[in-house]
Amino acid sequence: MQVAESTYGSDKSGVVWGYVFAPGDAGRPVTSDEAAERLAEFSVDEARGFLWLHFNLANAASEIWLKQHLTLPDAFYESLHQGAAHRSSTRVEQADDSVVAVLNDVLFSAFETSDASTVSLCADRRLLVSARSSPLRSIDRLRAAVKSGERFRSTAELLAHLLRDQADVLVQIVREATAQVDVIEDRLFRGRALSSRPKLGSLRRVLVRLQRLLAPEPAALFRLLNRPPEWMSGDDAQDLRQSAEELSAAVADCASLVERVRLIQEELVALVNEQTNRTLFILTVVTVLALPLTIIPGLLGMNIGGLPLRDHDGGFWLVVALTTSLSAMGAWFAFGRRGDS
Repeated sequence: MQVAESTYGSDKSGVVWGYVFAPGDAGRPVTSDEAAERLAEFSVDEARGFLWLHFNLANAASEIWLKQHLTLPDAFYESLHQGAAHRSSTRVEQADDSVVAVLNDVLFSAFETSDASTVSLCADRRLLVSARSSPLRSIDRLRAAVKSGERFRSTAELLAHLLRDQADVLVQIVREATAQVDVIEDRLFRGRALSSRPKLGSLRRVLVRLQRLLAPEPAALFRLLNRPPEWMSGDDAQDLRQSAEELSAAVADCASLVERVRLIQEELVALVNEQTNRTLFILTVVTVLALPLTIIPGLLGMNIGGLPLRDHDGGFWLVVALTTSLSAMGAWFAFGRRGDS
């Protein structure tokens, strides 16, 4: 029996999809074989257009195909082999005449928005290469834009669109989280939000993680744009700058929501402490009020001689009146004086 070879959603070369962009035209799908032929014919002439190739790193053939048909900076290949701890750090830098980036994004099929992974990119005048291990939302949104017929003049504009998609994904997550926080805040004003503490904690962890992952990207882009590559036009630099500003605004909105969640959590903690103090006060008062009812009968119940009121006809009622008076005085000191304060 023959076992089918797994390609992890890509072709035999590890290419998930490829598009060729001619000047003024929408992207046209190409296979890995067509892309190899196209790369062999490419020159530095911009009139030939450019390629976007997207690879799945789960397929071991991806890196083999890249090294066989392309000459990419060592920094790009290093980003493919970094461990999970290092891959979570965002990088956007210039290597030789190319732009190498490691960007974070939310997994496409994630049940929790905190599930994120990275995508490695390398862009130059004629080619944009992206590689990831798991499907990502922003990359899929960019592909949907290409498939819908949107036109791109350069690889830098394609990269700028990816950054805007990344900002849109973050804005959508923040918008959904804001709606949940609004509901919890309304319940807090009605005094019924104590059960929402775990939900707030989960939302805050998600937002803080996304903020930590995405916050370095705008600063890294701005550093790159201070000295952009020679092949990047002024329009491309402006698009990237605008995309970085949109992503920075989305990260700022995320930080504001994190602060809002923190304040609500502090308010909930204060309410819990107040409720706990009230309960302890009531228990303390009840204990104090019960002291005369337990101590005096305990003393008078001892079987020894010399007990007062033992032979008195109204002794029982005198003891009841005494204990009731002491309890009433304790209640007045506890509740009456507390109400005056």
